[in-house]
Amino acid sequence: MTNLNGLKPPAGSNKRRKIIGRGRGSGHGKTSTKGDKGQKARSGGHPSPRFEGGQMPILRRLPKRGFKNHFRVEYIVVNLNALEQFDGEVTPALLKEKGIVKREKSIKILVIIKPNNSATKAFCSPI
Repeated sequence: MTNLNGLKPPAGSNKRRKIIGRGRGSGHGKTSTKGDKGQKARSGGHPSPRFEGGQMPILRRLPKRGFKNHFRVEYIVVNLNALEQFDGEVTPALLKEKGIVKREKSIKILVIIKPNNSATKAFCSPI
């Protein structure tokens, strides 16, 4: 059985960190492996990740369409046939209790009327 103090990583798995900027004798002195001049040689010298080298950025190339209405109300539509099982007054709390709707807000009743002709009309009324 090996002891914890005897564990060693496999040979070559731990690589030593490159030490730069410590004089010419180290081999990584003077420009510290950054080359001569240019944006990448400067401190903090990298463009933002979204910079595309002067090419028109993707966020400006793609078309912007429409908007998101933050005041939109989503209605839960309940068919009138589902309400035939109830006697008396039907409330949103009762619909939730019976499992017809998941939440009590914004419920509309869908009424389907078939007049003399074959066309079918649907009407929604808020509850």
